[in-house]
Amino acid sequence: MSVASPRTEAVIADIPAYMQGLGEAARAASRVLAEADAGRKNSALTAIAEVILDQREPLMEANRRDLEAGRARGLDAALLDRLAFNDARIEAMAEGCRQVAALADPVGEITDLAYRPSGIQVGRMRVPLGVIGIIYESRPNVTIDAAALCLKSGNATILRGGSEAVHSNRALAGIIQAGLAAAGLPRSAVQIVDTTDRAAVGELLRMSAYVDVLVPRGGKGLIERVSRESLIPVIKHLDGVCHVYIDAAADADKAFAVAVNAKTQRYGTCNTMETLLVHRDQAAAMLPRLQRAYAEHGVELRGCERTRAVLPDIRPAAESDWTEEYLAPVLAIRVLDSLDEAIDHINTHGSGHTDSILTEDWSAARRFLRAVDSSSVMVNASTRFADGFEYGLGAEIGISTDKLHARGPVGLEGLTTQKYVVLGDGHVRA
Repeated sequence: MSVASPRTEAVIADIPAYMQGLGEAARAASRVLAEADAGRKNSALTAIAEVILDQREPLMEANRRDLEAGRARGLDAALLDRLAFNDARIEAMAEGCRQVAALADPVGEITDLAYRPSGIQVGRMRVPLGVIGIIYESRPNVTIDAAALCLKSGNATILRGGSEAVHSNRALAGIIQAGLAAAGLPRSAVQIVDTTDRAAVGELLRMSAYVDVLVPRGGKGLIERVSRESLIPVIKHLDGVCHVYIDAAADADKAFAVAVNAKTQRYGTCNTMETLLVHRDQAAAMLPRLQRAYAEHGVELRGCERTRAVLPDIRPAAESDWTEEYLAPVLAIRVLDSLDEAIDHINTHGSGHTDSILTEDWSAARRFLRAVDSSSVMVNASTRFADGFEYGLGAEIGISTDKLHARGPVGLEGLTTQKYVVLGDGHVRA
C-alpha cells in the first residue's frame, strides 16, 4: 500500500485559495462518506491501523524531526513528552483505529418510527454532520483519534494540528489517506492543513460554506479564540472546574476514597476535582483525614475561614480560587451549611463540566442530579469517570459543556445529527 511522502516544507502563497480548496474537497468527500456503509468505513480504519504499523520507522523519523525542532525552540519536558512517539504509542494509535472499527455504526439508524392518523409513518434517522474542522495542539496522536471518529461517523474532516507536530502530522496524513484509498474512499475525506501559517486558522474559522462544526482541542487561549472568532458552530469546553460535595449523609469511607481519587488520580485533566465542598457536620472528622492523604500526594490546600478553623495551617482561599482550574496538585476547600449552598456554589462558580455528590440520602442525591447544571452529574463516584471510554462510548473527540448540540463526552453519536424521515404508500394530505 503506497504512502505519499510528506512534504518537507509547505510554501503556500495564497492561503485563502488553499483553504477554499480544502473545503471544497472535504464537502465533496462528505457526500461520499454519508453513503458509505459500515463495512467500507471499517475496512478503511483497519487499513489505516495496518499502515501505521507498517510505516513505524518513517513515523518515528518524522517525529524525531519535530522533537529536534522542539528542543531547539526550548519546549519544556512535559510538552516534548506529549509530542513524542514510541513503540507503545504507535501500537496504541493502531489499536485505537481497530477499536473504533469495532464500535456500532450510528449512521442510518431510524428511531421513533410511528404511524400518524393520516397513515404515514414518521421517524428520525441518524446522519453525519458533514464536514468537521478540528484545531488542536501538541499531541499528534489526536490526528489519528480524530480522523478515526470522524470517518466512522461518516464525516469528512479538516485537521489543523500544532506547528510543533507538523512533520508527525504530515506523515500521519499520508498514512490515513493510504488507508482511505485502500477502502475505495476519497483521500480528501481526511485532510491536514499543510501549513504552519496562522492565517490558515483564521480562514478555517470563517469557512461556513464548507465546514459544519469546529472542535478545538488544546489550551484555554486556543478555545477562547475559536469560540470568539468562529462563524461556525463550535463543540468545546473552556474550563474543567469540577466539584465534589461531601453531604451530611455521606458515608465517611466512601467519601474519603472518592475525594482522594478525584483529585490525585491525575492532575492535568479537565475532569479532575478542583474544589471540594464539605457539609459542616462532616468537616471536623473528614478534613484532618483528607489533609493527611493529600499531604502524601503533595497537594497544596487552600481553604475558606471555616475550613481553616479545622485546618489552621493551610493557605487562605482567595475569591479567585473558587473559579480556578488548577490542573495541578492544588485544591480549594469550602465548608457549607446545606445542600442548597452546595448547589448554589457549583452553579455560580463551576464551569458546567462535572460535579459529584457523596451521600447516602437518595432524596439529596436526586435533588443534586436535577439542580446542578453540568454536562455530567454524579452520585458517589469520582469526577475522573467523566470520559468517553468510561461512559461506554468507546472513544471521544472531546468534552462539551455547551448545551447544543452535544453535551458531555462527544463520541460517535455526538458527531451525528438526526433528520425526519416519512414513509408512505402514495399518501396525500387531505
